[in-house]
Formats: sequence, C-alpha cells, structure tokens
Amino acid sequence: MFDLTPHVSARASTPQPQSEKNCEMLERPHLPDYGEAWKRCVARLRAELGEDVYSSWFGRLELDSVVDGAARLSVPTKFLKSWIDGHYTDRILAALKSEIKEIVALSLSVRSSTRPSGRNGEPSQVLAAPAAKVAPDREFAHSTLKRADGAAGDDGLAGSPLDRRLTFATFLVGRSNQLAYSAAQKIIESKPGGAPAFSPLYIHAAVGLGKTHLLQAVARAATSQGRRAIYLTAERFMYSFVAALKAQTAIAFKESLRAIDVLIFDDAQFLQGRSIQNEFCHALNALVDAGRQVVVAADRPPSELESLEERVRSRLAGGLCVEMNALDEALRVKILEARVAAVRTLQPGFDVAPPVLAYVAKAINSNGRDLEGAVNRLLAHASMVGARHTIESAEVAIRDLLHTREPKRVKIEDIQKLVANRFSVTRADILSARRTATVVKPRQIAMYLAKVLTPRSLPEIGRRFGGRDHTTVLHAVRKIEGLAKIDTTLNEELELLKRMLLE
Repeated sequence: MFDLTPHVSARASTPQPQSEKNCEMLERPHLPDYGEAWKRCVARLRAELGEDVYSSWFGRLELDSVVDGAARLSVPTKFLKSWIDGHYTDRILAALKSEIKEIVALSLSVRSSTRPSGRNGEPSQVLAAPAAKVAPDREFAHSTLKRADGAAGDDGLAGSPLDRRLTFATFLVGRSNQLAYSAAQKIIESKPGGAPAFSPLYIHAAVGLGKTHLLQAVARAATSQGRRAIYLTAERFMYSFVAALKAQTAIAFKESLRAIDVLIFDDAQFLQGRSIQNEFCHALNALVDAGRQVVVAADRPPSELESLEERVRSRLAGGLCVEMNALDEALRVKILEARVAAVRTLQPGFDVAPPVLAYVAKAINSNGRDLEGAVNRLLAHASMVGARHTIESAEVAIRDLLHTREPKRVKIEDIQKLVANRFSVTRADILSARRTATVVKPRQIAMYLAKVLTPRSLPEIGRRFGGRDHTTVLHAVRKIEGLAKIDTTLNEELELLKRMLLE
C-alpha cells in the first residue's frame, strides 16, 4: 500500500486536460500521423493536377477521419461533392493509398456548419488541406445572380452591360437574318422552366451584321420574363474567371454560372486559355444537360474556331447553328430609314430623300455600323451646308466610307480552295473531269468568281481549271449569272464568297 501512494498521488497531480489528451492518443494512436500524410497527399494532388485545378476543386476538401480503412472526406457544397465524385474519386484514392497504406476506400460527404461528432461523442479531428486561405462558404441558394442589365450580385458573377437600344423592337428583319431572328423569338416564346427547343443556339456572322443586337435583345426579354439570364462577352467571362481564381472564390463562380436559366455568350472566337476554355466547356455541358438555354455567337462557324478545343467546337455544333448573311440592299435601306428617323427626333429639320438613301444603301454594302456612320456624316454635312442632300452631296459626305483603296489581288488558286471547302469537295475534284452535280456546280461557281475577281482571260482561266476550253468557262459564267438573278440563296452565297476573298 505504501509503495502505491506516491504513484497514485503523482497521477492525481497531473492536470485533467493532459490526462484526456493522453487517453485520446491511446484510443487513436495513429491519428496524428494522418495529418502529415494528408499534407503529402495534398501536395501530390497539387503537383499532378496543377494549381488552377487544385484551387478550383480541392481548396476546401478536408479529411475528417480514417475508420476501418475508409477515409472520410468532406466538402462544403453538394455541387462540389457531385463534381469530385464524378471526376476525381479514383485520383484522390490513389493519392491517399500512396501515403496511408491501410486505406482501401473513401467516402465523400457535404459538411454542415456544425462539425459532426466522432466516436464516443468527441469531435472528429479535421485535417484541412494546406491550401491558401479561401473565402468563407456562401449559401448559394440565397445569393443573387448578376442580372442581364448589369446590376451587381453577391457572388461576383458580373454580366456585361446591355445597350438599352438593342431590343427586339428595334431589330430590323430581312432575308439575311430572318432565320436567326425566328430562332431567337422561339427562345423567348418558350415556356419558362420548360425544355428548350434547341440548346445551344449558335449564331455566326461577320462584323456589324446584328449578332450582338440579337443577343442583347434575348437577354433583356428573358430577364423581363423573370428568368435568371446573363449576357457575357468572352472578355468579361475570362476576366471574371481569372478574378475568381485570384480571390479563391472559383467555387462560387462555378455554382453561380450553373444556376442560371439563360446563358447568352458573345464573341466566342476570343475565348483563350486552356483552363478558361475548360471551365466554359464544363459550364456549357452542365447547362445543356440540365435543360437550360444557351445562346452563343461568334464571327465564324464552330468548325472554324481553331483556338477552341475540339470538344468545345463539337458541343457548339451540336445545337442549332445559324448564319446571319450580308445585309441585302432592301434591309440596308430599312436600316438607313430607321436611323434617319431616330436622328430626326433630335434634329427635326434633318431629312434625307428616298433616292439619296437608295444611293447610300447601294454604295455602302459592308455592314450596319458603316450605315450608321453614313447617317452621321450626312447629318454633319447638312448642318454645315444648311441644304437638303442630293446624291452628289451625299457622295461627298460618305466619301471616306467608300472602299476606294486598291482592291486585293485574288488568286485563282485561292478561289478554288475556298469554293472547294465551302461545298465539301476537294480542289482536285474541281480540276478533274468529273461531271457529277456535286462537282459541276462548285466548278462553275469557281470559274465565275475567277472571271469576276481576277483580270485573267477566259482561255487563261480554262487552263487553270484542268486545261478546259474558254467556251466552257464562258458557259459557266453565264450559267451562274443567270441563276443568281432568280435564286436569292445562290446570290447571297456568291456575295459571301466575294467578301471572304476580298477581305
């Protein structure tokens, strides 16, 4: 008994907290080692996946416990859990096994703000990934999206500003843009919450033909219906994504983007950077798969967006792809009339006679922005001279808008290559003796363009087309000229080819 007294006394003199800590260490002797092992696992994931991917998906991944060979991990949101479960579970398990041999499985859960208790009622040890500090968790259900009109939201997803003039009411419709306009109207007429008729809708056109006007009209109309819509240019999307990575709010950015009803994305040809393209592709897939509406615009078809990865181009081409063609003369007149009427509300004395408008519409056939510039020049000249415009004075006023520079020298080889690509044949087919309809028409179009756009003689053109006689070339030219007068689709195709060759 005597020998035990000092021993008991020594134990009694030990502070209680230290005793509890010793008991915990006896119960879970290996737990402290898991902290260092988890840090090594995190470093391995960071090295394998790269800093951007790691920060986006693993910055708030935590190891809660290891029980019976199963690692229990947690993340703060359901979206993050779903994404990691679908894409990175095997990678995480392999990294864990390399550091903690006894682990044979892992489970991932969504943690609440109150940490669940471990065995025997004590809080389970939390080993957070040693990433840089991250922003506090946000309850996304209560956050406000950036509206299409540019009002700020709590999650930092900022849409590009909208021009109040660009609405459906001010969009002028002609043969060149009828299909794109109808498709945009179909989106607005569809029932909110219902499945979209086509998603994505992809609109492509050259500069100044109305893509942005149509997209902003969709954004404004969708917002007025109470839909969560956002209008983003490629520049704004890239800026917002990079800013979210730097602020370590990438998860909130991703969740915000995937929660909208209508995504309107402009200038897709400017999308650069692999990680940014990956994020755009993930968002596009998530929205389309969830039955949300996506509208994308660019200056060329998806197949010609060389800077984008193949999977992005394939996804864009999988919806409805619509081209807005060059403005026909009738539509150019309507645009000029509308612009003159708008100016007249501010300058009541300003007016332009119909013959002058017809001349301007015929002289300027490039795009709508040049037409607007022409009206501004007519107004300026009329204000200085104080007289109504004639065709001669209008010619002086818009002189700088007319393409008087030396025309580009077009090569017959370039014509053959472009026409072959446009009609899905090869240049060898065009030069061959084949006389099938799929080859004859492109060959005749190429001959016609060679006659119109180059100074070459008919015999020289015939030699360049596989040694054909000049009468064959003359027949082709006359045939295409005749068809273009009665076939508006062919006429628009010829105008497009001319513009592509002369740019």
